[in-house]
Amino acid sequence: MTEPQQGGAPPASAATPAGAPGAARTAAGTAPAPQGVPAAPPRRTVLAEGADRLRAAATTEPGRLRIIGAVLAVLVIAFGAVTAWQMTERSTAADDVLHSSQPLSAGAADIYRSLADANTTASSGFLAGGQEPPATTRRYERDIRTAAAGLVRAAASADPGSPSADTIARLNTLLPRYKGLVERARANNRQGFPVGGAYLRAANDTMQRQMLPAAQKLYSNENQRLRADYADATPYPWLAIALGVLALAALGWAQRRHYLRTNRVLNRGLVAATSACAIVLLWLVAGHSLARAGLESSYAHGVRSLDVLHDARIASLNARGNENLTLVSRGAETRKLPDGSVEDAYDYAFQQDMKTLSEGLGKAESLADDQAGRQPVTAATGNMKVWQQRHGQARAADDDGNYQAALDKIIGSRADQPTGECFDSVDANLAKALDHEESEFRQAAGDGLDAMTGLPAGAAALAVMAAAGSLLGIGRRLSEYR
Repeated sequence: MTEPQQGGAPPASAATPAGAPGAARTAAGTAPAPQGVPAAPPRRTVLAEGADRLRAAATTEPGRLRIIGAVLAVLVIAFGAVTAWQMTERSTAADDVLHSSQPLSAGAADIYRSLADANTTASSGFLAGGQEPPATTRRYERDIRTAAAGLVRAAASADPGSPSADTIARLNTLLPRYKGLVERARANNRQGFPVGGAYLRAANDTMQRQMLPAAQKLYSNENQRLRADYADATPYPWLAIALGVLALAALGWAQRRHYLRTNRVLNRGLVAATSACAIVLLWLVAGHSLARAGLESSYAHGVRSLDVLHDARIASLNARGNENLTLVSRGAETRKLPDGSVEDAYDYAFQQDMKTLSEGLGKAESLADDQAGRQPVTAATGNMKVWQQRHGQARAADDDGNYQAALDKIIGSRADQPTGECFDSVDANLAKALDHEESEFRQAAGDGLDAMTGLPAGAAALAVMAAAGSLLGIGRRLSEYR
């Protein structure tokens, strides 16, 4: 018997001749599979194996029940989570409407009003002569303090680098400059120097051309924030509603399937889950509908009226300031009209402001939804008409060269029936109307916010209960197969 050579290559077989590719080892160093032996199948992914197991489970009733229970639990939990998420967002936006954006919008309007009233009061004090009445001085100082405090509050709520923050910084820079011009006008007026009028006109120009437009911009920015909060608070939570309908439909289908296969009418777990989902869905629709109605009412009967009343009050303040400056300038500022005629610039501005005031009062009266809101606006309209009559008398006296009679008609005592008396009445009635509409807004917006109270947390809790009920109901059916 011949022994194979030690340490040498094995002899080539008849099936695999020497030098053939099958006789060599692979580049990786592993021997190839013998001929006739099938190669090992490729490794399958976890996803494919999971799909196979799922298909295998779906062929048996216990497997199908487990799949149904898992789907029901996921649907119910998703419904509760989306409901809690969407209603939390809407509740937060409604809270911002009531406690943040609307008060800030009103605060911006108050800044504008305080600045305009300070300008008007400064001109009234100037017309009174070298020693202005103490009440006028106190009113001017109070307006300046109110505007400064309003700017501090607005700065605290503004985002750094935002347009509102830039506007507030600009107003904070301009306010001391304006006060300095007014003080120079007062000092020169006390000494009888005519240059005092020039300083007052410069102060008015700073106020009218720079400060009031900046305050108007701040007011517009805060109004945009208010409208954005309304837009976030009022849309229906359609995704949550759709998931709620889908969850109820799935629970109904599961119970019908249970009835058809077992002839049992009710499954306690599934009935409990269905009841919890139905409660959440009804609470969601009813609660948000009530909240939406309250918020829309607060906008229609509160915010809109407040905007119009703020604009009307600002127009009356501007008109009063221009009326005073008509006598301060005494024709130094003129305006050429389209027909070629020349008119005092401040008297022309007064007429435009009165048109704005008249239109604003008419719109405010149409928006008022009760007698308490309509009465002060009607009274302000009557005051405005008397104001226009007295202003015409003052202008006639001034045109005739009787400056003292015109001055008495503007800032005189009650016996002179001055226009200042009418302006004060217009301002007081508008303030009364604003207080009423502010109360209406708070009531309606508060009702809207209250309608969403507890809904996010309640929806989440009921969804967990519904998921537990569906799992228990399916589990009770599975126990019959053990």
